[in-house]
Amino acid sequence: MDITISSSFLPQNDPEAARTFYRDILGFEIRKDVGYNGMHWITVGPADQPDVSIVLFPPAATPGITDEEQRVIAEMMAKGTFASLLLATKDLDSTFERLQATDAEIIQEPTDQPYGIRDCALRDPAGNLIRLQEIR
Repeated sequence: MDITISSSFLPQNDPEAARTFYRDILGFEIRKDVGYNGMHWITVGPADQPDVSIVLFPPAATPGITDEEQRVIAEMMAKGTFASLLLATKDLDSTFERLQATDAEIIQEPTDQPYGIRDCALRDPAGNLIRLQEIR
């Protein structure tokens, strides 16, 4: 089989904040910004990985979602327990210093984990957990 990762989806509830975070803080390029019925889907990704994207989507656009489910999703997003993303970098300490110099919400400084990786954690504006691990 020849299967690759093309896109992954993360919820966002503020398109401008999402654009700013992923473009200006993480350094990703904006590949698409599609508006429809007052909602925005924003596709971002690292410039050196043109075939891999993250689609930042409005959770209210999910077909068949009930009002109660929307409420639960909004609560989980606010707590940072709805969605997560794992990113990697060759120099975690340098990357972390750059992140600290922004208004990114840092939730864990670089740490050597007992399971063999070194990583840190932050949240995007929608509350999504982003773990950034060092490539060794």
